Amino acid sequence: MNKQLKKLTFTAIMVALATVLSMIKVIQMPLGGSVTLISMLPIIVVSITLGIGWGFGGAFAYSLIQLILGIASDGLLGWGLSGGQLAGCIALDYVVAYTVLGIAGIFGSKNTGSLICGTVLAMTLRFLSHFASGYIIFANFEQFAFFGKTFVGRPILYSICYNGFYMLPELVITCVVVFILSKTGIFNKIKLL
Repeated sequence: MNKQLKKLTFTAIMVALATVLSMIKVIQMPLGGSVTLISMLPIIVVSITLGIGWGFGGAFAYSLIQLILGIASDGLLGWGLSGGQLAGCIALDYVVAYTVLGIAGIFGSKNTGSLICGTVLAMTLRFLSHFASGYIIFANFEQFAFFGKTFVGRPILYSICYNGFYMLPELVITCVVVFILSKTGIFNKIKLL
């Protein structure tokens, strides 16, 4: 099997694994969102081991799968969004938010610090994309009143809390696993594909 086909196969397997892991919700957060079983790790592994080109390609494919799942299982089309809001939500909460995970390998894989920095960058960019969506698209939704007056008229606070409550644990857990994997040398072994 040639090298490109091996990389494509590995990327497809990692996208499939990320998809399965995204369905395993470890904690459902009170404002919404959930902490999954390291669902972003396989995409990050692709970026670290095969480079950001493959990382972005795999991450984009993953974003489309997450969009399909969002429509099928989360009822995205039934949220009562206008056409513009729906387009913005698809762009920011799905396509951009998941595709940016492909940047994780930007610092290379020479040392654990670069792996952690790349992972933090990728997941921070994902958070910022979700934050922008919450602030821009969902700023005037009734859900702000759900927890009393805490979030009414405070879309920045709401978006930070909503997205931060699940993204921060995801970030910490993923970084811990990347740290552990880096100590095993597995990223270098995968590069030999």
